[in-house]
Amino acid sequence: MPTTVLRRRPDWAGRNYSLLTAAAVVTNLGSHGALIAAAFAVLGAGGDGGDVGLVAAARTLPLVLFLLIGGAVADRLPRHRVMVAANALNCLSQAAFAALVLAGEAQLWQMMLLSALGGTGQAFFNPAAEGMLLSSVEGEQAGRAFAVFRMAMHGATLGGAALGGAMVAAIGPGWVLAADAVAFAVAAALRAFLDVKHVPPRTPGGGMLADLREGWREFAGRPWLWGIVVQFSVANAVVGAADAVYGPLVARDHLGGAAPWGVALAFFGGGTVVGALLMTRWQPRRMLFVGTLCVFPLALPSAALAVPVPAAVLCAVMFVTGVCLEVFGVSWMTALHQEIPEEKLSRVSAYDWFGSVALVPAAMALAGPAEMAFGRAEALWGCAALVVVVTAAVLCVPDVRDLRRRTRHVTGAAPDPAGTTAEPERSSGPDGTAADPERPVGA
Repeated sequence: MPTTVLRRRPDWAGRNYSLLTAAAVVTNLGSHGALIAAAFAVLGAGGDGGDVGLVAAARTLPLVLFLLIGGAVADRLPRHRVMVAANALNCLSQAAFAALVLAGEAQLWQMMLLSALGGTGQAFFNPAAEGMLLSSVEGEQAGRAFAVFRMAMHGATLGGAALGGAMVAAIGPGWVLAADAVAFAVAAALRAFLDVKHVPPRTPGGGMLADLREGWREFAGRPWLWGIVVQFSVANAVVGAADAVYGPLVARDHLGGAAPWGVALAFFGGGTVVGALLMTRWQPRRMLFVGTLCVFPLALPSAALAVPVPAAVLCAVMFVTGVCLEVFGVSWMTALHQEIPEEKLSRVSAYDWFGSVALVPAAMALAGPAEMAFGRAEALWGCAALVVVVTAAVLCVPDVRDLRRRTRHVTGAAPDPAGTTAEPERSSGPDGTAADPERPVGA
């Protein structure tokens, strides 16, 4: 009698990894629809574009302010508890936002306050989540695991934006915000089941400031780490300004309106999915060198908008950029996983996040004055040039060029001048099982 053999999940897709991936898909589906819903909620309450920007800024500001504290808390407390608490705060803030919108009584200050609470939750969630993910995989397939995780997230982002836009049109923004609150509740329930037995007990430290100083020493002692974070401080700022401010204006004046710009952004999202799929099969040996080379195409969208090119060419440019950027993203996560001690992952992640978003608000604010002072095309060419300059500069850092994927995973406090560590290997896997010392390990 024939029998059916069920394929078990891959070795790298352990229990924690599977729960984290499922929860990330749920929250991305809800959150990216909610971003659209929040904008339309502001407009529906009588606000204008400036008010939409205020609500968005109200979410970003606490994210920047509390990131470093969030990283220290996540390395001091069990990370899954920090994640669940942050999800609970996001759930409550979105539920209150939805209730106000559905009741037709939402005022601008209330929407800003609730958005700020959501940003605060995200500031504590992001470092804890990244630390938890990086500690949830072991072995030579770590890079593949991160690629699959990111592919799932990007797919959910695309689906969430499309579904959210359709739902806003069909049932209104209030119900979309309510659905996002439910998504956060579901994600919190999933994350509550994470197993943290593999995480060694935290050694009592000297307080929050001592934890932050220790995280800073870990961050500042690795030139490849702070060099790339500085690079992305500039790159994220100018690309964010080009996409959020100049892109819609170019689309309005030269491409036929919002629809072509929306399609171009969708092509970028599709490119990230394809890039993640590529990285499930490709594990470059010099991961940071290859990843950094793939940052150069991040200058192409700004250059394409400066020309400006036809919509079809812009879509192709955005797709290629998405593919290349995802090669960097997976390479970056793999480098962090390989090089940073487990007990400091969240603090290092917090410094990474902080550096990456710190200049974005200023770039957004300066985009308009820069256009008035230099012209739109000149400002866009400036954005492209800055991406190229900072990326070329970071290639001058020897560790960026030379850091290699190791055949054994080690943890330690600080690298030696050659960029390697000499501490013992991990003795257990992400789910408390014994790690195989002969299995090699692949941002």
